[in-house]
Amino acid sequence: MTTYLNSFLTIGKKVRVLVLLVIVVGTSNALSEDISIEADVVYGHKAGMALTYDVLVPQNAHGAGVLFMVSGGWFSIWRPPQQFANWIGYLLDEGFTVFPVRHGSAPWFKVPEAVDDVRRAVRHIRMNADSYGVDPERLGVMGGSAGGHLSLMLGLQSDSGDAESDDPVAKVASHVAAVVAYFPPTDLRGMAGPSDRFPALDFQESREPSVSPLLFVTEDDPPVLLIHGDEDKLVPISHSYQLRDAMDELELEVSLHVIEGAAHGFRGEHQATAQQLTVAHFAEHLSSNEMSEH
Repeated sequence: MTTYLNSFLTIGKKVRVLVLLVIVVGTSNALSEDISIEADVVYGHKAGMALTYDVLVPQNAHGAGVLFMVSGGWFSIWRPPQQFANWIGYLLDEGFTVFPVRHGSAPWFKVPEAVDDVRRAVRHIRMNADSYGVDPERLGVMGGSAGGHLSLMLGLQSDSGDAESDDPVAKVASHVAAVVAYFPPTDLRGMAGPSDRFPALDFQESREPSVSPLLFVTEDDPPVLLIHGDEDKLVPISHSYQLRDAMDELELEVSLHVIEGAAHGFRGEHQATAQQLTVAHFAEHLSSNEMSEH
């Protein structure tokens, strides 16, 4: 487990809870020599810098892929792909090709920009799916905390691409087929504004609805698994309950697994439970049989 900054956000006289960065990871039998690694694939540029993701392909790859949002507090930190191979080995062990995706990081870039970046990453991966040996219709996305927020934005606010764009990446759809979000902030209304400690939230208040997953629940949304601890003091479990209820109202496929006694970030048995649920969700919804039914 690697845990980055966790903290409280105070806005005016109201205290709202937001995690800065937690990446939920584990150990596995998967070793870097057992997988094919393509590091630092460039999917775009901004401010003179490259936006990148890695491609981790296990020997038993079966054509389904999972985008892992490298984000927390909308900070996105580079790590050697061999480290990710060990941290997310529980997915590689099951034959999933994994794409650790980095976005333009705080403090330089803000939440709306992070959303735009990861949406472009989905398009780029779908455009190059054949070369990665994955089915573009069998892609899932996951993340924890801010990474969970970005995962939900990808799942709930996808589009079919812009056919009129001069950018070949922008022409590609941004759909994903399944989402797993650990303890995600789902409603950012009331959180935007200047903050030395949370610089990614320094954007216009008028844009808060555009980055609140709760407001994008529609009848065409993919299956969503939410995992949240009932002792989470940083991102209240109410965020997950509200999203589940909104999806239930439209009779969408959504599941909220509450881990009793778990705080923000999972360790030990809580971590093992979350990983097992994640693998099961993706195995069910990214299988070739599942795709053939739609």
